[in-house]
Amino acid sequence: MVITDENVGPLYGKTAMDSLRAAGFEAATFVVPAGDSTKSLEWVSRIYDALADARIDRTSPLIALGGGVVGDLTGFVAATWLRGVPFVQCATTIEAGVDASVGGKTAVNHASGKNMIGAFYQPLFVLVDTATLRTLSERDFRAGLAESIKHAVIRDAAFFTWHEENADHVLACDTDALGALVEHNVRIKADIVSQDERETSGLRALLNFGHTIGHAIESLMARQADPWRHGEAVAAGMVAAAEMSVVAERLDRASAERIASLIARLGLQVTAPLAGQRDRIISLMQSDKKVAAGKLRFVLADCIGRATLYDDIKPEWIEAGLDRVLT
Repeated sequence: MVITDENVGPLYGKTAMDSLRAAGFEAATFVVPAGDSTKSLEWVSRIYDALADARIDRTSPLIALGGGVVGDLTGFVAATWLRGVPFVQCATTIEAGVDASVGGKTAVNHASGKNMIGAFYQPLFVLVDTATLRTLSERDFRAGLAESIKHAVIRDAAFFTWHEENADHVLACDTDALGALVEHNVRIKADIVSQDERETSGLRALLNFGHTIGHAIESLMARQADPWRHGEAVAAGMVAAAEMSVVAERLDRASAERIASLIARLGLQVTAPLAGQRDRIISLMQSDKKVAAGKLRFVLADCIGRATLYDDIKPEWIEAGLDRVLT
């Protein structure tokens, strides 16, 4: 069964189905609404019903055709239907191609926060066709670049410089630039995940740079008339995390400004209009999955290219980060 959404299905659904049928597969399609609200137990249940109707057994793969929402949702369904069926990630967005499709994290949201219900479940393989990225809206394209900046900040200073030097080529959807962008991100993500698949050593947790505050921002902006994309919220979260890193005397001010400048240059948010909801943001962070033994942990940058997970976070650091991004 191919699981896709209302945006991607009309673009690539027929191509995928024709390819599968030509290869001898009997394939069905299930289309979900586009948007993060689809990552819910309600839609999981609806897909289960469709799988039952289609008699999907343990040998029948599920194929996620779409972005991060479709990938997370399909992966969670695959992990739990019949105690696990094969699944494949076919990423059609920047965010999914450089990050979400790689690593085996699957999840749906809960009223208490994002991605609270999930499983680690690896796909058989990941397919990223960079040609599909050209049909993204400009906003969705730019939003996905936040995860690429994140990988560079936590792991590869030279890759960060590459972003600065090639920003115009990336935004113009240059074929060579997109190929280099996706390949380098996948290498970074796969290297980290292969060493810490289930986030037990602290290494994989570095991938959460910008996400603790970012997830809280995303949850609150989801209630606005114009909900933010995941990458937009993570971008603001990275600016906050960089400011926290400076106040904590881990990162120099010039590097923090480079991070914020690159985020702005790629058309992403460096502030969030949530000044009146500071207490709610802090409350959402305290229920975050990254809380351990009652302590709120944060990934802070030590320099561009290296980050560390800290559990000795001082309240004034968080306040400084929020002061930097809340307007």
